[in-house]
Amino acid sequence: MNENDLTRLIIGCAIEVHKELGPGLVESIYEEALCYELTQAGLRFRRQEKVPIHYKDVILASPLRLDLTIEEKVIVDNKSKKEVTEIDKQSLLSYLRLRDMHLGLLINFNVLRLVDGVHRVINGFPKESS
Repeated sequence: MNENDLTRLIIGCAIEVHKELGPGLVESIYEEALCYELTQAGLRFRRQEKVPIHYKDVILASPLRLDLTIEEKVIVDNKSKKEVTEIDKQSLLSYLRLRDMHLGLLINFNVLRLVDGVHRVINGFPKESS
């Protein structure tokens, strides 16, 4: 499954969560409900994955925790806040770089229409080899 098909499925799962729960809850509730929907869709994912941070010649004691890594292709960062900022998007870009992944979805559930809360973040796609 390519990244575009995968993100359509993920966004569909998020829309289902938003239809059922609406805005205004905390991130952890949306994450748990989204995990249920991803499971129902047959997608493989890891929740709250710990990623070691390499700094110069050491590994830092505090690992990064990713909300969701789906099918080893997409990182999903769940939010429930009034407004998504550029810093939120740059944070997701940093996560992608640390995991050497190319595509992330920042999903803010605290909106009236979920489509307004979905942001794609791209860490450059590799060139296809001939």
